[in-house]
Amino acid sequence: MTRAFFLDRDGVINADKAYVHKISDFEFVDGIFDACRAAQSRGFIIIVATNQSGIARGYYSEEDFAKLTAHMLGEFEKRGVRIADVFHCPLLDGPDRKPNPGMFLKARDRHRIDMARSVSLGDRERDIEAASRAGVVRNYLLSESAGKTAAYAVVKSPKEMEALGAFDF
Repeated sequence: MTRAFFLDRDGVINADKAYVHKISDFEFVDGIFDACRAAQSRGFIIIVATNQSGIARGYYSEEDFAKLTAHMLGEFEKRGVRIADVFHCPLLDGPDRKPNPGMFLKARDRHRIDMARSVSLGDRERDIEAASRAGVVRNYLLSESAGKTAAYAVVKSPKEMEALGAFDF
């Protein structure tokens, strides 16, 4: 079975500037490409699972999201990282909206992912909760506050994950 590195988008891949939907507003988080290359070199596939309630709220369209996603994927490719899939939930509620595990379970089924041997990185508790509820046991919270809880480790940069051995198992 496949191992996956699950990423939230806003706040993890790109700076969270509230409902980012324009390429001009999309700024990559420092260290995200390094973390993805580290995971990929150890055999992990990269999966993005992101709430996108701005669609339901009418701030932007599915087409806007698709255009920005294509840009994001292209930038990863330029840096030697292949994103295997992107799952998004445009709704304000439902089984796919984090903290529910729906997007993770869909990824598991589509890509035959061993959730117990996978890793997640999010910037909010709901990201960690969704991954954990789907069976991911190595969860990391991207935050300025350092520390570790029983449920997850806290990192200040995605690049720190490699030093912590996040992908060494």
